[in-house]
Amino acid sequence: MPIERAWAQRARAGSQHDFSRLVAAHQGPLRAFLRRLCVNAAEADDLAQETFVFAWEQIARFDPARDFRPWLFAIAWRKYRQSKRSWLRRLRREKAAAPIEDSFTPDHGLRLDLGAALKDLSPEPRAAVLLCLGCDFSHAEAAQALEIPLGTIKSHIARARLALQTALGEAHA
Repeated sequence: MPIERAWAQRARAGSQHDFSRLVAAHQGPLRAFLRRLCVNAAEADDLAQETFVFAWEQIARFDPARDFRPWLFAIAWRKYRQSKRSWLRRLRREKAAAPIEDSFTPDHGLRLDLGAALKDLSPEPRAAVLLCLGCDFSHAEAAQALEIPLGTIKSHIARARLALQTALGEAHA
């Protein structure tokens, strides 16, 4: 979007007002993406906040020749992975074997079944599906955001579609 590029360029020059426009434009989709990745909404909201703070701190490094959205979602993806690594380290340190608390409550609705099926995917394929099918990212934008090759994104999407069709087919057969 040309207007978004202008906001990003002015934000790079230090305009907090233009950065807040970028936040307003991307806050909803970014939070939705993170809420589908995370165990609970509070964790997702914390990661979204960290993403925007980090983006503001690093805005001078943003390449204005590129699109802002994949750059922002790449930060969110890295924050998510970092939080999972930290969680695993804490878990190992504490030698706890407690199961992960799941805020999902099974129901008969397709939407809930889809949510459960998505949670069965590993994080990288789930993120690829959420970006491409849930956030209208192109495969190239998703590859850029997740920092993985384009072919890997396409493979993740194809395999995830089959897994979701199987899971949903069984749930609604």
